[in-house]
Amino acid sequence: QVQLVESGGGLVQAGGSLRLSCTASGRIFSINTMGWYRQAPGKQRELVAVVSSGDRTNYADSVKGRFTISGDNVKNMVYLQMNSLKPEDTGVYYCYVRQEDGYAYNYWGQGTQVTVSS
Repeated sequence: QVQLVESGGGLVQAGGSLRLSCTASGRIFSINTMGWYRQAPGKQRELVAVVSSGDRTNYADSVKGRFTISGDNVKNMVYLQMNSLKPEDTGVYYCYVRQEDGYAYNYWGQGTQVTVSS
């Protein structure tokens, strides 16, 4: 099993910044994707940003130009730098990891709350 531990959430005013971190540990053999999803109250969980093998990144349109995802393959960590935060960025942010050995395995963190006040 793989454990994901997130940190860095909190309360910030609109226009402010936060940096989320996630560390993966446990039975790690071939991570090919790490990233972040979020879920706002009453809404479905949505992709925020992911980084895949070869440092390919994918961002939600709503965060492009404001958020930056980066990964550390040696430490099995992924970061999300969030700048120019908006109230609509409020939600629970979940770390996500995918690894494959012929089968795909998806793992989720417990989530960290991000609240942006107007």
